[in-house]
Amino acid sequence: METLNLSGSSVRSESRIKSLFWPEIENGSDVDYLGAQGYWICALVAVASFGFLVLSGKPITAVAVLLFYYFGGVGVRERSRYAAALVFAMYLLDTLLSPGVVRILFAALLLSNLRATWIASGWQPGSDISALPPRLNETLFDKFRDMVPMWLWPKIRVFYYVFSIAFVLLAAFGVIMLLLGLGKVPA
Repeated sequence: METLNLSGSSVRSESRIKSLFWPEIENGSDVDYLGAQGYWICALVAVASFGFLVLSGKPITAVAVLLFYYFGGVGVRERSRYAAALVFAMYLLDTLLSPGVVRILFAALLLSNLRATWIASGWQPGSDISALPPRLNETLFDKFRDMVPMWLWPKIRVFYYVFSIAFVLLAAFGVIMLLLGLGKVPA
């Protein structure tokens, strides 16, 4: 299995910390690894944001945010520059409005994710070392990381473009209202 590189343990050309914050691509395994890493980061941001919004009593906003970041992660897994850029921009805006150490860390991860997606989207495999590894379907994590995005992205891509534009416009409207002082609720 290892000879065919089907064991699931691909050889990365850099350490995990470096691949998180300043990824580079030297082979097809790096492309696949960075796509999976970006997917999990976006999924974590989606679930964490959903949880915090539900706990703060905003369930409709929580569902919209969950869909925005999760579908953005699906796009990142499929090397969509648009999805990576939009996820980073929206999270950065949210971080600027309510900064915190954890938010800044996630914003840095999403910036790194944008860089990795930008590099990976232009990846042109031309040799054996450049070939992308096969996507696995053995465990539940393999299914979520490899199979779901490959199946889902072609079906939701257009929906995500329309949804994300509406989401960004609504967020921009909210920021403008906050800056004008109209977003404050009287006590």
